[in-house]
Amino acid sequence: MKKDKNKEKKTWIQYGVFAVIAVILYATGLHTEVIGFAQRGLLATGLMNPDVEEVTHMKSNNTTSPTPIGPKADMNFKLIDVNGKVTSLQELKGKVIFINLWATWCPPCIAEMPSIDSLHKTVGDDVAFVMVSLDRDFETAKAFNERKGYNFPIYAPAGGIPAMYNTNSIPSTYVIDALGNLALTHRGMADYSDSKFIEFLNSLK
Repeated sequence: MKKDKNKEKKTWIQYGVFAVIAVILYATGLHTEVIGFAQRGLLATGLMNPDVEEVTHMKSNNTTSPTPIGPKADMNFKLIDVNGKVTSLQELKGKVIFINLWATWCPPCIAEMPSIDSLHKTVGDDVAFVMVSLDRDFETAKAFNERKGYNFPIYAPAGGIPAMYNTNSIPSTYVIDALGNLALTHRGMADYSDSKFIEFLNSLK
């Protein structure tokens, strides 16, 4: 009887400890990063990655007369960079563009960030990265990016988001090829450091 009481007491103490940890994580905002870290296990399976093989195959078979692989991208997406300068996708015309809509409060966004950072280190000289923060306060996103040591450029929308990129689901990723066509739309997280995705980006130049 005494053993059962001691066991029950120990169980309640464990629940109490977990509850305190949960409260601290939510109070400090660290729960997002903890959940994001846990979700990286899903990314490792590769099951959530965009299917880029078909697009890569189409591009490789049309080297002489490139065929548009998607609709024309809306290049009138106005953005504010970390220095407060207003820019737009127009200024990146002619380059392959990787657009990612994210927020610091979004665990799947946090989960895929290391893979995007790795991708940026690999192809950043050839691909324009447009990491669009949907945080209410852009300073929060800036502080997060600096704390994590990510070097990809981040932006905030300078006004409304064009219908082509407007979504209720984040993270959402869009890839525009060098001809200005929307080559890929992917909803949800993915491992963008995957070799197939890198090959896909290289095929869009």
